[in-house]
Amino acid sequence: MKKNIVVAFVAALLFGGINAQAQAQAAAPVSAAPAAAAGPLKLGYTSMDYLLSKTPEAKDIQNQLTIQRTQLENEAKRMEKEFQDKLAAYEKGGAQMSEVIRADREKELQSLQSRFQEFQRNADTQLQNKYQQLVNPVIQKIQKNIDAAAKESGYTYVFNLDAGAGTAVILLHAPEENNITDLVLKRMGITPDPPKPAGAAAPAPTTPAAPKKN
Repeated sequence: MKKNIVVAFVAALLFGGINAQAQAQAAAPVSAAPAAAAGPLKLGYTSMDYLLSKTPEAKDIQNQLTIQRTQLENEAKRMEKEFQDKLAAYEKGGAQMSEVIRADREKELQSLQSRFQEFQRNADTQLQNKYQQLVNPVIQKIQKNIDAAAKESGYTYVFNLDAGAGTAVILLHAPEENNITDLVLKRMGITPDPPKPAGAAAPAPTTPAAPKKN
């Protein structure tokens, strides 16, 4: 029997990125405040990724996802070792086995492989569900504060800087005075970062990542 168990799941969990943007808010615009009866549109922008990374919940979300990912990694390794050990025993003693025993061992190996593949599918779903369970309430809280900040400051639309290729809007340039990120953070009781010196690169936010599907 060929040694063809799938081990990509272990590698994906071990090396999966942890800085992907929040999927539920990838599309822009993020918010639309009621339009004024007259006057030009006032357009603002922010980053859902950055706002999420600055919340008090972000670290706890990251920790919980890491714990669950580690548990799944360990179980995947255990299942792989079980398969490899039984495969090695089969290959070593297969020639001396009766046809009935050989067939039984091959059936057992096929069952182990099927169980591993099913575990992979379930683990992907479990991680995705856990991510949504943890992140969605925070995203909803951020959205309420975006709506409030936009209404308070007269912005008609607020766009998400995290929107990328394949989404409706890609913001290539905007004046800094239309960046409402600090307004939203202050409404949430979070102190914004101090202004960066001209030319200084801003550090990348550490945002709880949506688990990647294999």
